[in-house]
Amino acid sequence: MRSILPYLLILAACNASIDDYKAQRAKIVRDEALLSVGGNSTLTDKESDVNNCLMQRKFREVDYGFNNPQSYEFSRHFFSYKNSIRHSKVYQIIKELPKGAALHIHDMGIAGPDYVLNLTYTDSLYMCYDKDDVLFKFSDKTPSISCTNKWNLISDVRRSSNNTAAFDAKLRKYFTMYVDNPDVVYPSIKESWGTFMKYFGRVNPIITYRPIWEQYCYEVLRKFREDNVMYVEFRSILPSLYELDGTVYNPLITAKSYKKTFDKFKKDYPDFIGAKLIYAPARGINRDKLDEYLRLARAIKADMPEVFAGFDLVGQEDLGNPLIDFIPQLLAASKDLDYFFHAGETDWYGTTTDENLIDAILLGAKRLGHAYALPKHPLLMKEVIEKGIGVEVNVISNNVLSLVKDVRNHPLSSFLANGMPVVLSSDDPGIWEADPLSDDFYVAFVGVASRLADLRLLKQLAFNSIKYSALKGSAKMNAIHKFTQRWDTFIDNFNCSKY
Repeated sequence: MRSILPYLLILAACNASIDDYKAQRAKIVRDEALLSVGGNSTLTDKESDVNNCLMQRKFREVDYGFNNPQSYEFSRHFFSYKNSIRHSKVYQIIKELPKGAALHIHDMGIAGPDYVLNLTYTDSLYMCYDKDDVLFKFSDKTPSISCTNKWNLISDVRRSSNNTAAFDAKLRKYFTMYVDNPDVVYPSIKESWGTFMKYFGRVNPIITYRPIWEQYCYEVLRKFREDNVMYVEFRSILPSLYELDGTVYNPLITAKSYKKTFDKFKKDYPDFIGAKLIYAPARGINRDKLDEYLRLARAIKADMPEVFAGFDLVGQEDLGNPLIDFIPQLLAASKDLDYFFHAGETDWYGTTTDENLIDAILLGAKRLGHAYALPKHPLLMKEVIEKGIGVEVNVISNNVLSLVKDVRNHPLSSFLANGMPVVLSSDDPGIWEADPLSDDFYVAFVGVASRLADLRLLKQLAFNSIKYSALKGSAKMNAIHKFTQRWDTFIDNFNCSKY
């Protein structure tokens, strides 16, 4: 009779091998989880209770999408599922969640079409239909600005329409990018950015009328506060404000107006941490114009250092001048100014656009705006992590402006997996009728992040927004303290049955 010992040895070796394999696999899963954003933090007992409630609802949504890919909303344009977000239990929890700060927003793209439409009821506003567009101007007399048709007071046009609701519905479409058929209307970045830029041309003369400007900025702060955001950093081209008689003020006055509004809002709402200004003029310029911009930035910083955060250049990166064109000037000014450059907001690889990331980092940028192309530059990703350079991610913006269709493919997933210093923001939420910040948190959490990413991720993202803000010293410590208090209150008062 043959000995069974050899078979027992083989079986033991196989079992040992399988056990080793399982142990190695478990270690990889564990180590990857620890590496991810928020992965190495620990929840309190109360936070664990909240997390259990949250994750039950998240799993329900994600798993339905996994099992029904034909119905998965995040694989489509934001406009196709924008309205259904409000029914999500996860969204409803995130809406109540303290979200810290919004660090990447553009001032004239926040309030939304209903607010702008309401502004058109203000006295002395003229309008003129110009080919396929419409022009606006506040004035004490008929504007002399060239237009294809005749200028009329909008109040007269509205009255003569005989159907105010229909007139307003038509007018409202000029103040939003939202459409029912986005894949048809915006087949490429050319069409989406074309409509995007036209929006600013339309609303600029409405919002920059001086009596409206401060009212508008105050309303924007109120909207963020209502969305459980405690601190805001505005990017602004600092448009020139004007009066009915045609008086035009210089951009420094616009900056002073910001400070006045910030101070008033903080006085009215002491629980709000505050706001700062990033001067962000257009990037399609020459060197002489950049010198003018930098002089203004220095003047604002000298006049109101507590409000001024830093400098950026904005606009469609693929069409604007790359940072490398301005290195001597920007390098010299880096001694005086903090930079928060838009960089790498592109699908391209090996172009001057994605290489803006190189120059932004070499110029000492404190944060990178979008940084969509960053995963294509592994050495730069390493620099970002080692230097703690905040990465401002705007998922919905990148979808609406044609960088990514299925947000599961957004580079944010890689940023989160690698534990990068990510900050979520919303760019121009009013233009696509999104929440000030909650929609971006929701889409990132359910549509982009790992299925297993939980409350720890949300807490870390909110904390990051304070950590990588332009606040400094005791102001930042105070902000962290206030955020911690708000977070603890949210956890203590959480009622799962509400959702």
